[in-house]
Order: sequence, then C-alpha cells, then structure tokens
Amino acid sequence: MVIENLVKQIKIYTVSEITDEIKSLLELNLPTLWIEGEISNFIHHSSGHRYFTLKDGNAQIKSVLWRDIGDFLKFEIEDGMKVVVYGNISVYEKQGQYQLYVEDIVPAGLGKFELAFRQLKERLFKEGLFEEEHKKPIPEFPQTIGIVTSSTGAAIQDIIRILHRRMPSVEIILNPVKVQGDGAGWEIAQAITDFNQFKNVDVLIIGRGGGSLEDLWAFNEEIVARAIYASEIPVVSAVGHEIDFTIADLAADLRAPTPSAAAELVVKDKREVLSQIKNLTQSLIEYQLAQIADAKIRVKTAAESYGMKKLWDMLTQKAQRIDELVKNMGWLVNQSLKNSKQNLANVMGKLKALSPLSILERGYSVCYKLPDLILVKDVNKLKLEDAVEVRLHKGKFKGKVEEIEKNW
Repeated sequence: MVIENLVKQIKIYTVSEITDEIKSLLELNLPTLWIEGEISNFIHHSSGHRYFTLKDGNAQIKSVLWRDIGDFLKFEIEDGMKVVVYGNISVYEKQGQYQLYVEDIVPAGLGKFELAFRQLKERLFKEGLFEEEHKKPIPEFPQTIGIVTSSTGAAIQDIIRILHRRMPSVEIILNPVKVQGDGAGWEIAQAITDFNQFKNVDVLIIGRGGGSLEDLWAFNEEIVARAIYASEIPVVSAVGHEIDFTIADLAADLRAPTPSAAAELVVKDKREVLSQIKNLTQSLIEYQLAQIADAKIRVKTAAESYGMKKLWDMLTQKAQRIDELVKNMGWLVNQSLKNSKQNLANVMGKLKALSPLSILERGYSVCYKLPDLILVKDVNKLKLEDAVEVRLHKGKFKGKVEEIEKNW
C-alpha cells in the first residue's frame, strides 16, 4: 500500500510533455538575442526557407531563417560566412532539439549593404552588364534631355540651372521618382522604361545628391541596373558625390561624379560652340583668301609669259571679278553669323519666357500644403486652419487657411 501511494505521487512525463516543458523554459527564460558564429550546412529549401548550422570552435546550433524574412535580405548567405544573427531559441518538437529562429542576420565585420553591393556587383559583372562593348555613345548635341530624380531635391535644381546656362535651347523632361526608401528602385527602373517606351529624349540623366550607402541603395538595386542595361537611350549616372560609387554607375553608358557634372557632360557650352563657329568661319575665309592669292600669282605669271600678253585685259577683268566675289563672300559669311546669333538670342528669350522661374517673376506663386510640401492645385484638397507655404519669385511665407472659395 505504501509503495502504491509513492508511485501515485511520482509525476511521469510523456516525451511530448517534457519537450513542451523544455520549450517553455527556453522561450520564457531566454530573450531574443544576438549570436555570432560561422554558417555551415546551408540549405536553401525549395519552400524558400533557409536552414543552416551556426557554429564556433566549440559548439553549434541549428538555425532556421523563414522565407518571409530571408527574401528581404540585402545579401544571400552561404557556407563559411561569419555572421551576427538576431533571433530566439526554441525547440523543434519532432526531433527534440533546440534551435535558433532567425529574425535578422548581418555579416560580422561588414555591413549588410556593403556585402549586398559586392555580391550583386560580382554577379552582374560575370553576366557582362558592365562591359564597354555595351556602352552607347552620348549624343554630341542632344535636343531633349530626360531626367530621373526627385522633383524636390537639390540635384534637379543644379541640373536645370547648368543646362540652361550652357545651352538654353535644350528641352528638359523630368520623370519625378523617389530616390530613397522602399520602392525607390522600382520607380527609377520604371521611369527609365517609360522614357524608352515613348522615345522622346536623346539622353537620360539618372541620379540624386550624396548620402550614406543606405541612402543611395536604390541605385544599387538589380532592377535599376537591368533597366539601364536594357535602355536604348544612352544613360548618364550621376549619383551622390565624387567619392560615391554605385551599381548604376557601372551599368550606365557614362558615369558623372555629381548631378552638376552630368549636366556639363551632356551639353556643350553655347559660348564655346559660338567661338568654334567663329573660328571655323575665320579659318574658312583665310583658306579661301589664300587659295585666291595663290591663283592670282599663277595668273600673273601666266600673263607675263610669252604669248599671253594679248590676254592681259581679259585676265585683269577676271581678277577684278574675283575680288568682288571675295568681298561678297565675306559679307555673306558675316551676315550668316549675325543671323545665327539673332536666332540663338530669340530662342533664349523664348526659353526664359517659358521658364518656371520667369512665371514666378511675373507675379505668380506656388502654394504647398504643410507639413508634407504637397503642391496644391485644387482648393478641395484644403480645409480651414490647414498650414500652407507660398513660394514667390523672391522668398516664401507661411500661413493658415482662413477662408475657402470654390470655383464651380
């Protein structure tokens, strides 16, 4: 009877029960933590999940990286890679073993963005996306330039300013995109595709101002590199500052160290062009005068030779006519140069009249809704007490909406 009572007091666990106990102890007593180690036995399962062993010199732990997390990594893990893993410890009941469920993973001693950059660069290099034989020449005198960048950044202002200063006759088409954050890479690639679909520009400038590697990451995405490679329009990459380098720079037909430099590379300075025209015109005139002078000498020699004296009158008349033609030719060349300058001045005047800055100068203004600086084109987008910012030709001011009048 005593033995029976003693047996009844003993708790006998099933395998499942003790496994559940162990799992609860691990999950309740070990917080989510960072663990450093080396990856081995890596398996990328057809389900999309990733399985591997995290080890050091004395121990190892089975690890699982679920597909919904692994597919958003900026790099692909592989055997032998030293990493720092963030996750929680639990038990896989079917095998009765504890394992690490990974929530994030970073290369040890190397940022994940830097590693992703190196891996993508190496893979696309092997595919031939960066080969010089695929680079398209930049047109010498583009008429229309497409720009892919943010509509609110400093880069677009620098590009427009320099293009208008160097060649006012050039037409600019902006396809505004996000240049940072989720979805930015897709927007950039889509803008490049759109320009190629409509085929209304001669060259493309894509880029943004400087920033960290993470800030510039949209221009390191594979979708952007492939869009550049597939573009039939020559692409100039102008990302960040001179020290920044991106995958887009490698795939582009021409890399500019800054957005401002890109504007200088794609168009010639009108003053230099006019100077070249003037020099070529002068060289042509001098060449023709030299040819005429040589002809005069030969004619004079022939006229003074025996048997040609009787043709002297005819030759002098021809020489006089040549002098008249030279004079007329010089006048025509000078008149043509004056007409070209006048045409250029007319085009510059028209461009200035069409410039958004000229519109503001005539008394118009642009209204933005704060705090997101949303351009207001419809009063239905405003309500009383909304904060607004109004930009004028000279300066800006802020205020609140006190009254709304709708035009029906």
